[in-house]
Amino acid sequence: MSETILSLAMLAAAALIWGGIRLIRRAKETRKGWLMIVAALTFLGNVLIIVWP
Repeated sequence: MSETILSLAMLAAAALIWGGIRLIRRAKETRKGWLMIVAALTFLGNVLIIVWP
C-alpha cells in the first residue's frame, strides 16, 4: 500500500513540475508556476524522508 502512495506522490510531483514550467513559459503566470514547482519539491522531499533507510 505504501509503495502505491509513494508512486502516486512521484507522479504528482512530475505533473506539478511539468505544469509549473508550462505556466511560467506559456501563460506568463510566474507566481503560480513557482508555487507548483515548490509543491513538487515538497512532495519529493517527503518521499525521500520516508524512503531513506
